[in-house]
Amino acid sequence: MFKRMMLWAVTNIAVIAVITVILSVTGLGGALNGGQGLLPMLLAAAVVGFTGSIISLLMSKKMAIHGMGVYVIQQPENQMEAWLVETVRRQAEEAGIGMPDVGIFDSADPNAFATGANKNASLVAVSTGLLHNMNQDEVEAVLGHEIAHIANGDMVTLTLIQGVVNTFVIFLSRIVAGIITNALQGNSDSDNDAPVENSGTFFIVSFVLQIVFGFLASMIVAWFSRQREFRADEGGARLAGKSKMIGALQALQNQHANEDLPGNLAAFGISGKFTSLFSSHPPLEVRIEALRNNSQF
Repeated sequence: MFKRMMLWAVTNIAVIAVITVILSVTGLGGALNGGQGLLPMLLAAAVVGFTGSIISLLMSKKMAIHGMGVYVIQQPENQMEAWLVETVRRQAEEAGIGMPDVGIFDSADPNAFATGANKNASLVAVSTGLLHNMNQDEVEAVLGHEIAHIANGDMVTLTLIQGVVNTFVIFLSRIVAGIITNALQGNSDSDNDAPVENSGTFFIVSFVLQIVFGFLASMIVAWFSRQREFRADEGGARLAGKSKMIGALQALQNQHANEDLPGNLAAFGISGKFTSLFSSHPPLEVRIEALRNNSQF
């Protein structure tokens, strides 16, 4: 847990530093306050919105290895490790991607994830709980599901979607904050519609609106994530077989698996809690039914 928190802190410091440098070099430092017009404000919002997502993507593989304590198999030391590496190799070749690193992380919950900025240099990791609680056919299907995530380019796609959503959350929150601030200050008839720079009212209103818009926008990201899970299930069925993929999902259902992966890794886990429209995963029973009704297999 301490290691995860340290990695999170280092990542956020790096994000803030990069954002500060970019805004300073481009002269967009004050644009978020609206004093330079709408286009500079949108550009500044894009810098803030995309920087965190891109840095997280670029660091995702190393952060996963160190944050989750993933043991990367360099040279298989037993039959299970040899089978894992060979299965991933076969599926990667069939999916048309480079051989990912294969790892195991210590967790009682049956789970797995894929991560990495490059589909030809990614990571597939499975938990010890998954290896202990699933048979070989089910593990093969889980690996196929994660390989499908990589082949579909889901890591990059989610990063771009998150960046776009972040940009418009920041941009729209400041547009609306400017309108509200001018109205509260009685400046609605002023020739200058831009909010006053360093206005305390503008800062507070934009901050609150950013939270509200971000909360609503997370439903959009979650919807894309759920659709992505259906496609990964289909990919797993193609690589391992429909019956194996359904069996793996049923095994997860029977295990009542908890989502024990942090942040963006949870989004690429094979399982996760479904509680609302904000969930990154559809209910397991819905995923199983979708596979059963899929006439392509």
